[in-house]
Amino acid sequence: MNKRVVLASYPEGWVTESNFRLETAPIPKPGEGEVLVKNLWLSLDPYMRGRMSQQKSYVKGVEIGEVMTGETAGEVVESKHPKFKPGDKVTAPSGWQLHWCGKGEMLTKVDASKAPLSYFLGCLGMPGRTAYFGTKDICQPKPGETVVVSAASGAVGSVVGQLAKAWGCRAVGIAGGKAKCDYVVKELGFDACIDYKAGNLYDNLKAACPKGVDCLFENVGGEILDTTLRLMNVRGRITICGLISDYNAKEPYGLKNFRSILVNRLTVRGMIVFDWVERYPEANRDLLELVIGGKLKYRESVVQGIENAPKGLIGLLKGDNFGKQLVKLT
Repeated sequence: MNKRVVLASYPEGWVTESNFRLETAPIPKPGEGEVLVKNLWLSLDPYMRGRMSQQKSYVKGVEIGEVMTGETAGEVVESKHPKFKPGDKVTAPSGWQLHWCGKGEMLTKVDASKAPLSYFLGCLGMPGRTAYFGTKDICQPKPGETVVVSAASGAVGSVVGQLAKAWGCRAVGIAGGKAKCDYVVKELGFDACIDYKAGNLYDNLKAACPKGVDCLFENVGGEILDTTLRLMNVRGRITICGLISDYNAKEPYGLKNFRSILVNRLTVRGMIVFDWVERYPEANRDLLELVIGGKLKYRESVVQGIENAPKGLIGLLKGDNFGKQLVKLT
């Protein structure tokens, strides 16, 4: 039997475990052109909160009773597609379940001999590609410039800062708590990291950015975005990747420093990584090269078992995770 987690109700405010339901169902059989995958890892990501809603977004939300959306990494069990065979390691849009069956064209084969399989859901997967294109194409950092990234210890932010350093920039992170900030500086090699929970965010960030901020990679929004707007340099660039501080809020935060966009002639662009799908091979190649060369470090937070996926997502939305949040399914 297949275990799966479905959406039981839409959350009002913060997500709770009662919004989910664990079910069992027969393991599906692949038809012509299809592949059956046994999932080994499930990725948990902030965007999932937006899918638990009927509000209009860039993709359709999850309906009540449907399997929760999500990407997995696993192994092919049975294949009726010419490009895949049993034993192949793949990533798939499986959702929160132990087995998935679907068209082979929806799968991505990965080489787990070059990096751990779980990495293909993190620094070598969607979060890594998000960091890569959002930094390279939107922020367009130049050597010597200052790049600020919020949620700096997370799956996306940790890669952004390391890319900025690799490309000759000053990298400044913002994270919650001394342990995360120490990790960002001492392990990931950022030049500085500001603990937003410690208070004095503006003064501390200003001290860490003596030449102002040229590029901002925003994952949090709210007060952190508002504060950083005060420090942006003329013709600075801002990537709006996430606004996690608002995802569970009943009333969104109202920016007070929006005028900075006008005065400093800022370029502000929202990003969804799907827009770069034709260039995924470029990011995959460059990120893997950095990982193999030891220039891209990575950390994971793992919960065990499909039944604990809701707890993992709730913890992620509250900032409890340290690095990429995953569910180990076996």
